[in-house]
Formats: sequence, structure tokens, C-alpha cells
Amino acid sequence: MNNILILLSVFAAGLFLGVFFFGGLWWTTKKAMHSKSPVLWFFSSLIIRLGLTLIVIYYISHNHWERMLICLFGFIVARIIIVRFTKKTAQTKSMMKEVNYENES
Repeated sequence: MNNILILLSVFAAGLFLGVFFFGGLWWTTKKAMHSKSPVLWFFSSLIIRLGLTLIVIYYISHNHWERMLICLFGFIVARIIIVRFTKKTAQTKSMMKEVNYENES
């Protein structure tokens, strides 16, 4: 029973890390598009996101490959969720632009 709780918490941590990593990438992309130095945004974001993610995965795994695998699975699930969320918001924004263009004509 205790092992299942540990594995569920490791999965939840993987979900959190995935949301942090891919959500941070999405946020960085939006900020860098309107910045004078987008390379600085992308490089510093990569270092922070990748460094923190690797440190937390290493800390969570405690040299157990099963924990690392479950954390990675949570990370991938979070990626799928973030990609679907950002596609929906992008489609909604593009639909709003089309409606505005039709109203202007």
C-alpha cells in the first residue's frame, strides 16, 4: 500500500514537471515573439526548465528506475495535455480573428 502511494506521488510529480516544462515553453514562446532579444528568452528558459526538471527527476527517483519511468510517464501525459490545451486556445483565437475580419468588411 505504501509503495502505491509513493508511485502515485511520483506520477503526480511527473505531471507537475511536465506542466512546468511545456507550459514554460509555451509562455516563453509568447514572450519571446514580442521581445527585442528572443535568443536570450529561449536560452535562459531552456537552462532553467531543463535544469530544474532534471534535478527534480533525479531527486524523486532515489536510484529506482521504476520511479524514474513513472515520473517520465507523468511528464509525457502532461505534454499531451498541454499540447491539446494550447491547440484549443490557438484555434479559439484564430476563430475570433476570422469573426472580427468578417465584421470589418
